[in-house]
Amino acid sequence: MIRFENVSKEYPRSGLALADVSFHVGKGEFCFLTGHSGAGKSTVLRLIHMEEAPSAGEVRVSGYVAGRVRRRDVAILRRKIGYVFQDFRLLPNRTAAENVAFALEVTGAKKAVVRTKVGRLLARVGLASKAESYPGELSGGEQQRVAVARALANDPIVLLADEPTGNLDPRATRGIFELFREINAAGTAILFATHDVELVRENGGYRVLEMERGAVVYDSAAQTV
Repeated sequence: MIRFENVSKEYPRSGLALADVSFHVGKGEFCFLTGHSGAGKSTVLRLIHMEEAPSAGEVRVSGYVAGRVRRRDVAILRRKIGYVFQDFRLLPNRTAAENVAFALEVTGAKKAVVRTKVGRLLARVGLASKAESYPGELSGGEQQRVAVARALANDPIVLLADEPTGNLDPRATRGIFELFREINAAGTAILFATHDVELVRENGGYRVLEMERGAVVYDSAAQTV
């Protein structure tokens, strides 16, 4: 599903962000992507989302190859990829339901479909009663649940999470992570980027990819350093 082959990424100003990175994430897999800030985690996620192309090597996602994919196909691919951010990125002047609906409306979904699906998604993340609440009226954990519901709107095959619990307290962190576990159990592959070592330790059994200075230094699936 996701394959990096000897991928490097260099920026004109900041220099090398990724150095000869290779790994594969299979269908339905849950994988932690760990490392300190600046290790290269977010760059990996941007390449998967095809916001950027690698400077060298190959990034392949669901059959599409970064740098060689047509622009219209990038839009098709992104509908298969959900993305959750640390800072939620909700529209402040729209309710929880309207934030989730927006992800469907931009794809041209019919109003009846949008209405039904939004209700189902908010119920799935435990926020059916908060549908008409605005982001400012929700706690951090609730805002992130809305963001997760939005990311699931187009039934993605993979969910990318960039420090999704970074702004949450321990209780909210546990709730959000349990939600991700449930989503993964339903068949969605998840790449969960975090520098929260305790979260990773508390949830052993999942694959861990550790990054340092733009390189993968450990892959628990391969037991290599």
